[in-house]
Amino acid sequence: MRKLLEEPFDSPAWPADVYLTELDPDLAREVHDLLILGYQNGGGSVAPFSAWWSALLSDSEFDPSLCFLARDKQGIVGVAQCWTSAFVKDLVVHPRRRKEGIGVSLLLHAYAAFYHRGASTVDLKVEEGNTPAIRLYLKSGMQII
Repeated sequence: MRKLLEEPFDSPAWPADVYLTELDPDLAREVHDLLILGYQNGGGSVAPFSAWWSALLSDSEFDPSLCFLARDKQGIVGVAQCWTSAFVKDLVVHPRRRKEGIGVSLLLHAYAAFYHRGASTVDLKVEEGNTPAIRLYLKSGMQII
């Protein structure tokens, strides 16, 4: 799927108790745990922590400033991990915070970040049968390509 970045983006509307932060090494295990939780019923997979973290840090497209984390008082409730090529690698929202707009807000924040970096599009891959994810991506302005 693809989002055309033709104009600046307004700041997304976050739930009142959710704030955005970037990845730092102290949060890596919590991010990994959320990815595992998010993909436990399909839609993606995650390697064991040490392999995942090592691969992430050594990937030429990894930039920690492009790993956007939504947090509340209980911890990380959403993650959008993006590559420098304007690609959303992972998007996961904690089950206890789904249907609150966090996924769309993470995507809109990612679109704005890539727009400011000069990208003209943002891409991602999604499994054909993952209807809830496709609906979310369409809601955020993406198109099926």
